[in-house]
Amino acid sequence: MLRAGLPRLGLCLALALLAQGRYNHLEGDVRWRRLYSATRFFLRLDGAGAVAGTRWREAPSNIVEIRSVHVGVVAIKSVHTGFYLAMNKKGKLYGSRAYNPNCKFKERIEENGYNTYASLRWRHQGRQMFLSLNGKGVPRRGDKTRRQHLSTHFLPMVVS
Repeated sequence: MLRAGLPRLGLCLALALLAQGRYNHLEGDVRWRRLYSATRFFLRLDGAGAVAGTRWREAPSNIVEIRSVHVGVVAIKSVHTGFYLAMNKKGKLYGSRAYNPNCKFKERIEENGYNTYASLRWRHQGRQMFLSLNGKGVPRRGDKTRRQHLSTHFLPMVVS
């Protein structure tokens, strides 16, 4: 479908870039958010690097910087403590002072409007391991999680 006013060469170049999967304009995006779980907890990275959930909306450690590192891949960093959210080989969530491959998560918007975050590096028996807070606000190990579990669903709330 050609649009009037678009040169044929420009359209061909745009289609070629889309076919190659180049979305460089989406990389490097930075968002400040509070991640609110479907289990009614805010994700928190404390000063010791521990990951937990809290019901206190205004806690400074709730504010995270979600930085796009590749298309669909993000790094999550606590603005207050400076720790990056990371997941180890066993699926345990922790805070890392330095950015490393354990800090990369695949961000996906689910059909219900919530986002899920799966470790880019680690899998358990071929299955993705997800960021998750259980009904008590305690992080679940990634090997115990599935995309369908409500504990893995998060709403990125704009910081005001």
